[in-house]
Amino acid sequence: MIRYELKKVFVKPGSRIALLLLALLLGVVCFFAMDVGYVNEQGKQETGIHAMRKLREVKKEWEGELTEDVLASVIAENARINGLPGYWGEEGFATDMGYGWKQGIYDICRMLSTAFGAFREYDYRRVDSLSPKDAGQFYERRILQLKEWLFGEANEQFSEGEKAFLIGRFEELETPLFYDYLYGWDQLFEYAPTVIMITVLILGFLAAGIFSGEFQLKADAIFFSSRHGRGKASRAKLWAGLIMVTVIYWGMVLLYSAIVLGCMGTDGAGCAIQMTGRGWKSFYNITIWQEYLLILFGGYLGAIFILLLVMLVSAKARSAVLAVTIPFFLLFLPNFLTMVPVSLIGRICGLLPDQLLQMNMAVCYYNLYQIGGKVIGAVPILLVAYLALTVLLGPVIYQVYRKAEAG
Repeated sequence: MIRYELKKVFVKPGSRIALLLLALLLGVVCFFAMDVGYVNEQGKQETGIHAMRKLREVKKEWEGELTEDVLASVIAENARINGLPGYWGEEGFATDMGYGWKQGIYDICRMLSTAFGAFREYDYRRVDSLSPKDAGQFYERRILQLKEWLFGEANEQFSEGEKAFLIGRFEELETPLFYDYLYGWDQLFEYAPTVIMITVLILGFLAAGIFSGEFQLKADAIFFSSRHGRGKASRAKLWAGLIMVTVIYWGMVLLYSAIVLGCMGTDGAGCAIQMTGRGWKSFYNITIWQEYLLILFGGYLGAIFILLLVMLVSAKARSAVLAVTIPFFLLFLPNFLTMVPVSLIGRICGLLPDQLLQMNMAVCYYNLYQIGGKVIGAVPILLVAYLALTVLLGPVIYQVYRKAEAG
């Protein structure tokens, strides 16, 4: 029966077109994710797999712990390159050739500029004003930035307990950080939410008709009056939906990962997420590999939850048209809520299911909640809450559909 329900979904021309569109969109996203350039000695940009390998080579030269001596060497090297003839262009910006000279130290220079700037500002030239003796303040600056922001601009935004929680998590970060070539992971994380959201939207279209099909074909009276219509056949529909979501979701994200990481490399999986541009201010002390697992399994949990809602609406309202709007509503509603100037809105948005589909962003947001006097971030709450809701939704859908009245 499960195979029959799956066949009913994929035999439709619209479903086949949707799958083709999904494959084409995956190709487009992979193209943008791997749009990486390397500037050679002549100042010319190279692209392709060969360019990725060259970029990896120059960055790997600085692999290792970011100790004070290493950071001082990077600052000195940056100053040396700044003084080379041909580095500066006519308008005060680096020439293409000059940019190429800094490709190996670019990531570390970015971190130095971030650490020695303001908490919510970024000036990529800040590293140019540093001297090697400033290197010893690198890790202290990260904590100092946070404190200045918490007791200044964000003083009313967090309670004293939340401030203490954030400062404590910053101080718990193990230093010195280990640097490695991370560009493969950076690009993978950048476009992962796009892949997951596109997959959920397409799956919403495919799942919307699973429970409403008999009503649309006016065959519901026959279906429910059959021997297994309200039992085994109803369960088969639910299982068909879960299998379809599982196979297509994991097929998409694993294929995307294999393409991007296969071409760009998996180096740096054990580095802290604070090594990435977006993760520098994160209070989640996890590794790149752990963030990757959060993205994969958080996205799967979000996909299952949203698409079970699609099936619930399909079973209750008997309308595929209404059901297919659920993913759009859940994914784009937060964009409208953030326009409302109420501080509580941010915390509400931090617990909406769309956050599961973009865990790379969720680990960077400062969405904090107090439960039983204990401060906790949004990520563990999202995982536990939506796992419980997802487990409950399956039996609810089954009961709603098996008790539906035939037309």
